[in-house]
Amino acid sequence: MRSRIKKAEILKIIAHPVRIQILEELEKGVKCVSDFEESIEASQPNVSQHLGLLRRCGFIDYYMDGRLRCYFLVDPMVPDLLKILRKEYKDSLPAPACCPVTKKGTYPGNRRR
Repeated sequence: MRSRIKKAEILKIIAHPVRIQILEELEKGVKCVSDFEESIEASQPNVSQHLGLLRRCGFIDYYMDGRLRCYFLVDPMVPDLLKILRKEYKDSLPAPACCPVTKKGTYPGNRRR
């Protein structure tokens, strides 16, 4: 089980537009650095830095094909996170019944005064 600190670290690592794009591309299948140049507006050295970080964190790995490094997803959580990030939400959650906005009900917990 992942600790809260580990979960927060995961979110920090993923929280970069280029890394999200890299993970989305790898979700489609194996890619080498030159493949990312077509879909990501970042320099090759910058893409390589992001790939290195994602690999050190265990989200991705690579194998060598001649001189090419072919990257692929490893962590099964990544596709789930990407699916959540792609989801469109139309409405906000409803206010609780005890909310001052709805002026209904009372707070269900113990109030400290």
